[in-house]
Amino acid sequence: MNKLRQSPIPIWVNIMQAVLILIMVAQVIEHFFNHDAIRAMGWPTEGDPSLNLIYEMGSRLLVMVVASVYVMITQNPVQYLVVLIMNVVRESMEGWIDPLFPVADAPASPMVDFLIHVVIVVIEIAALVAVARIVKRQNGAPATSPA
Repeated sequence: MNKLRQSPIPIWVNIMQAVLILIMVAQVIEHFFNHDAIRAMGWPTEGDPSLNLIYEMGSRLLVMVVASVYVMITQNPVQYLVVLIMNVVRESMEGWIDPLFPVADAPASPMVDFLIHVVIVVIEIAALVAVARIVKRQNGAPATSPA
């Protein structure tokens, strides 16, 4: 906890990252243990090819969770940038994919889903910019070569 208080990372960025971790953990649990929820979304869960895709998606999300938790523990701004870039790319892609190919039990209409993703991506980009500024400040001005 002391490391968090001394961290250059703003608390709102850590809160945002914690919320994203919780969302990803819920998705990991669905992919590995709750195939009823996967079926309710309209995904087939019978057969090795379907299970392969489901478990691979769960595994990739789990890797993002592990990396995100590690970065939150270390509070290293450069490492945080990597996780924030991953978040922005993932959420941006979901912002287009979810409305174009909605799941069967989608809680929102495709347009609302798109707008929710836009808001999330804007917040993630703001976090990315904030942490990039911290990294730039920590690294100081780039050295200039003599003319």
